[in-house]
Amino acid sequence: MKDKEKDINEIIESKGAKMVENIEEYLNNYFKGAKKPSLHAMQYFMKEYDNFEKDMKFIHIAGTNGKGSCTEMITNILVKQGYKVGKFISPHLIKYNERISINNVNISDEDLRKLVEELEPKINRYNKENNIDVTLFELETTMALLYFYRNNVDFVVLETGLGGLYDCTNVITKPLVSIITSIGYDHIQMLGNTLTEIAAQKAGIIKENSNTVIFENNKEVDEVFINACKEKNNKLNIIREKDIKNYRYDKDYQYFDYKNYKNIAVNLKGICQVHNGGICIETINILNQLGYMVEEESLRNGLSSVIHRGRMEVINKNPLIIYDGGHNEAAIENLKVTIDMYYKELNKVFIISILKRKDYNKILELLMQDKDATFILTSGNSEEKYTSGEKLYKVAKKYTKKNQRIYVESLDNAIKEACDNNQKNTVTFVVGSFYIYGDVIKIIEKQ
Repeated sequence: MKDKEKDINEIIESKGAKMVENIEEYLNNYFKGAKKPSLHAMQYFMKEYDNFEKDMKFIHIAGTNGKGSCTEMITNILVKQGYKVGKFISPHLIKYNERISINNVNISDEDLRKLVEELEPKINRYNKENNIDVTLFELETTMALLYFYRNNVDFVVLETGLGGLYDCTNVITKPLVSIITSIGYDHIQMLGNTLTEIAAQKAGIIKENSNTVIFENNKEVDEVFINACKEKNNKLNIIREKDIKNYRYDKDYQYFDYKNYKNIAVNLKGICQVHNGGICIETINILNQLGYMVEEESLRNGLSSVIHRGRMEVINKNPLIIYDGGHNEAAIENLKVTIDMYYKELNKVFIISILKRKDYNKILELLMQDKDATFILTSGNSEEKYTSGEKLYKVAKKYTKKNQRIYVESLDNAIKEACDNNQKNTVTFVVGSFYIYGDVIKIIEKQ
């Protein structure tokens, strides 16, 4: 990159970009609309910077559920080994800065501001020449890649935003490893109505002469990945259920054996996290085969100390409140299994907020199979974005069992009520969306 060593302030000054005073406000008000799936804008930005991304080392992760967990696991393992690791995730939970981090330290407001000011003239030119606006995710992805490159990271763990084939992150051409986690129904209006159609979109991150890791799905879905890898001379590594042995768990960890690795401990709850752990071990094995040293001690420490906020996260201990952002059928099924493992003997309260674009019918049907639980339905933090509590209530009534307790409350009142509930035998779950996480934390902190 020609400007890599040049001070970013000089770049901004030479381009005449306008100053951005409040980066959070700028990003909140940035164009968030959708457009026809394409990598055109991302290819434009990469070309503007001499395709610097070709000199970087990527682990690229797609999937319906589990990609966030795998991203956190692999990042933590590589950091434990002493590598400098860029991590790109979405969505954020509280601040945009969370999406871009190096060794789990988020990008600063100042660095975000400088990148926006540098890129703005290029954005304006693209918008004018193509008569279509650069989206927020295109901007975020470009900023992340530039930030990682200029800070000389050893690896980038890159999580897709939506799908794979036309996802902004798929501008990269040769990852060290592509990971595709579980496949389920989500974003069907964009990705397809069947699991094989969705899998085909995810398979878009499989590249020529590289490596791919998956956990076994059903036969039809796996065939999509097998065929894609054959076409691209890509080595496919499939982790199978039978590879996971001697599984057990306690209140702190899950333990399992995987091939030659014995008694691996994972600091995340739910059997799905053991599957994700297998994916990550296989990925680390591939990196070792490619000549990047990752010792077993680093792998073990990385898995046993990993943190994934917003996934079965205890956000308040007394009273016990747990946050899980699962928002599709597979995620809710995993949630139910995990609750049954750890909290079966407790009284359960569910505070539920669901975006309008999600399948709230299916989510409610699955959750309300617990006939002894109490359900509080809210409109989230935005009546524009979230299905109203009243509408959720009407849908929930279809699945109501005898004596089930269903209420409609504002998010504020629901969380306040949970905080005031001092019964030791009760656990409250906040479920259905990642986008209210920050609001929930603020409400709890005020109590």
